Amino acid sequence: MTPSELAAGRVVHRRPLSAGAVLDRWRVPLSIGVLCVLPWVLPSQALAVNVLIYGLFTVGFNLLFGYTGLLSFGHAAFFGGGAYLTGMAIAHFGLGWFSAMLVGVGGASLLAAVVGALSIRTRGIYFCMVTLALSQLVYYLALQASGWTGGENGLRGFTVASADILGLVSVNLLDPVQKYYFLMVFAALALWFVSRVLNSPFGAAIEAVRENETRARACGFDVERTKLLSFVLSGALCGLAGTLSALHLSIVPLDALGVHTSSIVVMMTMLGGVGSFFGPFVGALVFLLIEDVASLWTSHWQLIVGIVFIVFVLFLPKGIWGSLIARARREGETAR
Repeated sequence: MTPSELAAGRVVHRRPLSAGAVLDRWRVPLSIGVLCVLPWVLPSQALAVNVLIYGLFTVGFNLLFGYTGLLSFGHAAFFGGGAYLTGMAIAHFGLGWFSAMLVGVGGASLLAAVVGALSIRTRGIYFCMVTLALSQLVYYLALQASGWTGGENGLRGFTVASADILGLVSVNLLDPVQKYYFLMVFAALALWFVSRVLNSPFGAAIEAVRENETRARACGFDVERTKLLSFVLSGALCGLAGTLSALHLSIVPLDALGVHTSSIVVMMTMLGGVGSFFGPFVGALVFLLIEDVASLWTSHWQLIVGIVFIVFVLFLPKGIWGSLIARARREGETAR
């Protein structure tokens, strides 16, 4: 009860929060809690690391697609760019893991600023095609710069066996469990950051742009600047996922910049739920789990993934997590 209610002698019986409201209020700690137990419930710890990395990649993409309403087909440029810059900083310049990560995230953010400045001038399918074309440009630049990137063989020759944190703790990155929780710290910080962004006035601005760009402009929002900033933040998060991938694999394949990487992040987002907070990790889990299991049965596992994706688009358009959240909210409204 509030002080005014106490002074008036009134007894107010508050309704308990609905499941949807609880999930929204505690989304960051609940998400981190699920990620903490992931290595112990999945078939392998390597799969858990991949879910963590690609889930973070999808979180970055979802910020642009799910919350701002801009569908990009070129986000592999930021994921692969972050991975390549991190690997080159270690392999060619001998930087430490943290400095290399800063180079990767900073470079991906700068690349996103350039791509975003060129692409936000267009709309709809033209926006998609421009981002795809610019991403392919980055792909062919990496292919041709073989002295730096390794060309079609990818970047190799760097390994981060351990990570010293402030000279106090040394994490063995060759141990799967220690590696997972080391990478999870960055994923948790990214989730906290995204939650803060969504709860800020800027979060309201990007959702206003998503719902009705013309109305948002009429209300006084700088739509172009909002789109560009959202694009840069999205690219930075994808670049962070790329840096974690480089530290995890100790190689950077050229496919990290390819169209396939851009397409699977779209599929993961839609499988988990467009515009949902934890949906990206659910989508990454479902996609990678199907890939892990189906590839044991057949080399044509992509066909199975495609069929599952079509079924979800037709019968569960809000995705797995998005549908669960929507159902919880409906039940909460009905209970009121």
